[in-house]
Amino acid sequence: MKQIIFTAALLSLTIGYAQTQKRPDNWFNLDPTIDKVNGVGTNRAYDELLKNKTSTTIIVGVLDSGVDYDHEDLKEVMWTNPGEVPGNGIDDDKNGYIDDIHGWNFIGGKDGQNVNGDNLEVTRLYRFLKPKYEGKQESDFTTKIDKSDYLYFKKVEKEYLKTKEEFESGYKQLSFLYEGLTAFNKKAKAQLNVTEITSENISKFEATDKKDKQFKLIASNVIKDEKNLDAAIENKIQAGYDQYKQFVECGTNLDFDPRITIVKDDYSNNTDFNYGNPDCKGPNSYHGTHVAGIIAAKRGNSIGMDGVANNVKIMALRIVPGGDERDKDIAAAIRYATDNGAKILNMSFGKAFSWNKKVVDDAVKYAESKGVLLIHAAGNSHLDIDTEIHYPTKVYAGGKIASNFIDVGALSWQPDSKIPATFSNYGKKTVDVFSPGVDIYSTIPENKYKDENGTSMAAPVVAGVAAVIKSYYPDLTAQQIKKIIIKSSNKTYKKTKVLKPGSKDELVKFTELGKNGGIVNLYEAIKLAQKFSKFKG
Repeated sequence: MKQIIFTAALLSLTIGYAQTQKRPDNWFNLDPTIDKVNGVGTNRAYDELLKNKTSTTIIVGVLDSGVDYDHEDLKEVMWTNPGEVPGNGIDDDKNGYIDDIHGWNFIGGKDGQNVNGDNLEVTRLYRFLKPKYEGKQESDFTTKIDKSDYLYFKKVEKEYLKTKEEFESGYKQLSFLYEGLTAFNKKAKAQLNVTEITSENISKFEATDKKDKQFKLIASNVIKDEKNLDAAIENKIQAGYDQYKQFVECGTNLDFDPRITIVKDDYSNNTDFNYGNPDCKGPNSYHGTHVAGIIAAKRGNSIGMDGVANNVKIMALRIVPGGDERDKDIAAAIRYATDNGAKILNMSFGKAFSWNKKVVDDAVKYAESKGVLLIHAAGNSHLDIDTEIHYPTKVYAGGKIASNFIDVGALSWQPDSKIPATFSNYGKKTVDVFSPGVDIYSTIPENKYKDENGTSMAAPVVAGVAAVIKSYYPDLTAQQIKKIIIKSSNKTYKKTKVLKPGSKDELVKFTELGKNGGIVNLYEAIKLAQKFSKFKG
């Protein structure tokens, strides 16, 4: 699932809106020593350590919802397949994919159709298991395996029904908010004879009934720090409304399965990855475009913002719909990226259940054998993922740990106890490092830019750091880069007591939230890489 943050906090707009302190500009690239903010020291690393040094172009695979490859700040850094002739309908490079110019779309059909919304994985599992187990009791099964499968079904059923209820409830509240504000906005414009409702003119609206009074108050709160009410609805309500609507209509809908009608692959065949289409932007590339910009938006061009890495090419692999990504597509994208030269893969997605863990494990092992490093977002549910598994996971079936896999928690720009993002998943054994993931300004489709929050934003910061290391020190292995990133991370807050994500007042040591209590730092990572590598610059 695309890890866009939307919480019940938005619903608090019905009783008031609290403004928050603004994040420093470009904060994720700033330096904790010089700039006094917990960025990763990108600019300092380039200015002091990498100036006049030679770098090698590195391909970074972005496994996500798609990337707007024509974006003004990304078009120069997009990977272009050197062996493919655009639009000729021929697999020129014989890699099995026709017209794969900037990557591939594994959630589309050969006829050009694309999946937008899809089920959550728990919905797919419930639909699959329900005919066999619904209405049964544990005592109906005799073998240990059958009993275990039945108990797994009960777990899936419980989670599905809980999730469905939560989304339907949230959608009902958001519909009330979105539709009510939209109607109020239209009515207020007509009454005041204006083209926009602003903080200045909203007070002039004469409310004639209880509903008008209610939404005038809500609108007055929502509009604060926005240009007008149209912008406030778009920026603060629209995304949540659209997301919850999709979860209700697609995510938890047992009668909805776009795989059958659009992709049309043999979903049970986990060795056939030759499906999809070349539209690696797709119908909604918002999330993937934001992620790509964090990694590699063109540096120093005085446009928009600067990504972390300065000599990389973004390969777009579209696998994440409005719903949960499918294991077969994850595996297919990992293999495609690996076979076509990517050395770093960013995976800003995750889910609570897995349809086929083995197919993903095998792909991760394949990438491991080819020297590819995988960066994975830890998730946004403020859960301990040592106990609540967040798939895909670095732990293979059987317990062995993938040596090429980094899990990333999200960091706030605020200091001291507020360091960890309130939404971030954590895990003393699982989360390798923390990285900036709150109020991250980056590219979005159609040449626009926006702040977003999530471990989805924290992971590409680390992917960018890894790409810079590999670019300047190409002899380093995936395992060495992982070690460098972790070992060089900033341990300043190692013993600091911080707010446990999801808690209002529970304080824990930062080291209880991740393996090392470390914050990724490119400046320190480059210094350490110089010791590991034969390329001394």
